[in-house]
Amino acid sequence: MTQSLDERAGSGGLSSAEVAARVADGRTNADGARTSRRLLDIVRANVVTPFNGLLTVLFVIIAVTGRWQNALFGLVVLANTLIGVVQEVRAKRTLDRLAILHAPRARVRRDGSEHELPLADLVADDLVLLRAGDQVPADGEVVSADGLEVDESLLTGESDPIAKGEGEEVMSGSIVVAGAGAFVATGVGADAYATRIATEARRFQVTRSELMTATNTILKWVALTMVVVGPVLLWSQFRSPDNDTWQDAVTGAVAALVGMIPEGLVLLTSLAFMVATLTLARRQTLVQELPAVEGLARVDVVCLDKTGTLTQGDVGFDRIETLDGSDQEPAATGTTGTTGTTGTTGTTGTTGTTGTTGTRIEQALAVLCRGDGNATSAAIAAAMPDPVAEPSSAVPFSSARKWSACTLRERSWVLGAPEMVLPAPATPAQRAARGRADEIARQGSRVLLLTRAEQPPTMAPNGTDWALPDGQRPAALVILAERVREDAADTLRYFTEQGVALKVISGDNPRTVGAVAAAVGVPGVAGARDAVDARELPEDLDELAAQVEAHSVFGRVTPHQKRAMVGALQRRGHVVAMTGDGVNDALALKDADIGVAMGNGSPATRAVAQLVLLDSQFAHLPDVVAEGRRVIANIERAANLFLVKNVYSVLLAAVTAVTLAAYPLAPIQLSLISAVTIGVPGFFLALGPNRRRYVPGFLRRVMRFALPTGIVTGACAYAAYLLARSLDSAGGAAGVDGARTSAALTVLIVSLWTLMVQARPLAGWKLALVAAMAGCVVLVVLMPLSSTVFLLYFTPLRIAIALACGAAGAFGVELSWRAVQAMTRARDGHEAVAS
Repeated sequence: MTQSLDERAGSGGLSSAEVAARVADGRTNADGARTSRRLLDIVRANVVTPFNGLLTVLFVIIAVTGRWQNALFGLVVLANTLIGVVQEVRAKRTLDRLAILHAPRARVRRDGSEHELPLADLVADDLVLLRAGDQVPADGEVVSADGLEVDESLLTGESDPIAKGEGEEVMSGSIVVAGAGAFVATGVGADAYATRIATEARRFQVTRSELMTATNTILKWVALTMVVVGPVLLWSQFRSPDNDTWQDAVTGAVAALVGMIPEGLVLLTSLAFMVATLTLARRQTLVQELPAVEGLARVDVVCLDKTGTLTQGDVGFDRIETLDGSDQEPAATGTTGTTGTTGTTGTTGTTGTTGTTGTRIEQALAVLCRGDGNATSAAIAAAMPDPVAEPSSAVPFSSARKWSACTLRERSWVLGAPEMVLPAPATPAQRAARGRADEIARQGSRVLLLTRAEQPPTMAPNGTDWALPDGQRPAALVILAERVREDAADTLRYFTEQGVALKVISGDNPRTVGAVAAAVGVPGVAGARDAVDARELPEDLDELAAQVEAHSVFGRVTPHQKRAMVGALQRRGHVVAMTGDGVNDALALKDADIGVAMGNGSPATRAVAQLVLLDSQFAHLPDVVAEGRRVIANIERAANLFLVKNVYSVLLAAVTAVTLAAYPLAPIQLSLISAVTIGVPGFFLALGPNRRRYVPGFLRRVMRFALPTGIVTGACAYAAYLLARSLDSAGGAAGVDGARTSAALTVLIVSLWTLMVQARPLAGWKLALVAAMAGCVVLVVLMPLSSTVFLLYFTPLRIAIALACGAAGAFGVELSWRAVQAMTRARDGHEAVAS
């Protein structure tokens, strides 16, 4: 018999038998979504493409002609497909292992005890436990709540946290920002409102990026050109007097179409992303969306959370400074510690006990910090004695409120940020407490203020939040110590040298944040006085953007202010990265162009981030930037090589269509040219090191180089073809073969020079690469089987024509490259040129 919700709340949860029955019925939280593509999907995506389909058709056509040596491009298609499949499978296995290892987990009660399990293992009617920082894993009805508040803005856009009581619904994907509770799962798997929220960030996807957008634009233009030029070219080849048979006409048309297809460009782009992802995985950085590698290289503003990013994140309890000696009396049986010196704030000292219950202050802190789920509360609770009494009422801590409260034995206690607990100090004691807190904060320590009052907090007039009690009396300052990361200064210095603006955005006291920022070398920050109190920031996004651009350090920033600051910077055209580890960072990470979460951060933060630093080492970010820059710069080089071939292929097709001449190159010769001057060197260039900074305008720069270079190459190739036809004594088919030999060798020479230009500066491995490709060309010229394999029929005259036209083409490419470099420097700056 199924238990009611009330019965479930008071029970030990489902039994093992009940869980097994629900699993058998398929009532689990597994929604069928995969964090990566299946093997069949990978094979299909790499095989079934428009250009592969076209090349396959052309391969069949060439096979029908019986001229098998011209069908070598079919093997190139097969090789590209195999490389793509193998590399993606490798990436899939690595990323799947990391995703499973670091995936968020849920806490449930079954058989009377608490268990932690993967989200997919939840079943309907499970009793799920929640605390601050969790992302709700399924839809359900709350059966117990202790100040439970959730943020549903990722689902509904509602910006204010919503209090949840017994009987109210929680939705999967919402984030617990305060309190604790439990709910019975009523909607799991595909039935849940937003199960995809928790897994979306880890799903394999090639999302929108400048590289992918530019590549797709190139492919669209190539396809359109083929649709327009193809039919005219085929007609001209059948009308050409140079073609004696239908096989000659078909071979020429196929050669032109094969030359227009950038068959390896998409492969190299995807391959570069995958290799970068695997490289970063070995450095403990999980890339949850492939283009995030490219994205961080494009970032010009990095927003940093202080705790867990600039500091270690393991907040440590330092001491308590009492502000009211009367509360040093034991709560029950403890022996109090010594009293310190008398200063401007009254009698201060460090509490200490030898008993088991401690002082009233310690008992209040023990109750207030119990089970809040954040590092600060955990550090304080660990240093306090066990609570001896349960509070009669409590208000849990939230990042927006920045305080918590409880009532013990008819006395209320409030703990939180000094300026939030006492926003307008009225009495001398209150002003003294705020002054002492500010003094400690300026030293870089985190400070909390504990007050006591006769009345508990009351619900605010808006009905959604709590109001502080009147007549608060400062009782103690709680000082916490944080360790600055040893690598933080070097990492920030790297970003500064790269021209990236740094913004430290924290919920802590502005003075504390400013002191830490100055210690790690944030530019323009000399100390605590340079920090901005976010409570004074305007709400208008344009005004907010001006303030955020003008300053570098902000304290007392609420979660929704963090989100607004990211949005304001984006409105100004900035590409923004956001790093963080707490639940208060989740919304900003989700909206940022690149969200970076720490591996020890909250599940909600890791779920929405695009990059996760698995070992929580901030120093890995320069590695990600370097990989992104390498990918962008190298794909630009490879794209230049591919686009040059497309341009001269289209030019030669247009000229032959007008003149009714035979196409100057055979398919097998184009396969040789593609392999030696584009495919093999492009592969190494795409994966080699490159430190060039990112500069916008990828497609514009590629076209600026490819168009003139392709025109020069095509013109020289056709000139060599015409010269060979007019000067060579051979006629008929032999004359066409001889002219194609001169044209092919000309294209090889000019393309090798193009490769050398793209490989500059020629040093080390790049010089060896160009030399190896040139050696391959020389070997082909000297090889006796060249005529049989590549349809190259060398004679001294044909070689001389090719050398002359090739030299002229190389000179033209050099002039074109120098002109393009000058234009690029003038438009995009020195950083945009090849390096």
